[in-house]
Amino acid sequence: MMLAERLRTRLAAPTGPLQTGDLNGQAPMPDGGWRPAAVLIAVTDRAEPGVLLTQRTGDLRTHAGQVAFPGGSIDPQDGGAIGAALREAAEEIALPVNAAEVVATLDRYHTVTGFEVTPVLAVVPADLPLIPHPREVDAIFEVPLAFLLDPANHWRGSRWHDGRERHYYELIFGERRIWGATAAMIVNLAQRLTWP
Repeated sequence: MMLAERLRTRLAAPTGPLQTGDLNGQAPMPDGGWRPAAVLIAVTDRAEPGVLLTQRTGDLRTHAGQVAFPGGSIDPQDGGAIGAALREAAEEIALPVNAAEVVATLDRYHTVTGFEVTPVLAVVPADLPLIPHPREVDAIFEVPLAFLLDPANHWRGSRWHDGRERHYYELIFGERRIWGATAAMIVNLAQRLTWP
């Protein structure tokens, strides 16, 4: 069975509570409303699938230096979350738009920076010659899908933010720390995807 079809058949109702947003799911709606955004969860088509992630550059306005999925704001010409996720992946890591087979859109997530993020799950060929955008991405790396979906790798952390304790998930992969919104979307994917 093709990987995209395997993923489609294994997406199901969540097996536990979903993460809805930063600040324990209570990120405040900005005055102008949520800004729509999308990220691409690109699963590599190989015997042991992986997921492409980026290390953002340290001088970006938001989420500087963090590990993230390729993604960003949904522009009117994108036609929605799928178009935006594919465009952003093309801009950030030079992923050819026609190389991705979209599987599904997943649960929206609200960030403390005012975005309502729609994750787009897709399958991409393994070992594409990807190139990081020099102003946005320091590195592109791949993490085994099985590692990301294993609840044993989903650690709970907390810190104080604006006078209240914020709880979040994090995953440690080698020297990389995946946390915040990216980790929450991974936990949500794990709640919906029975694998292998």
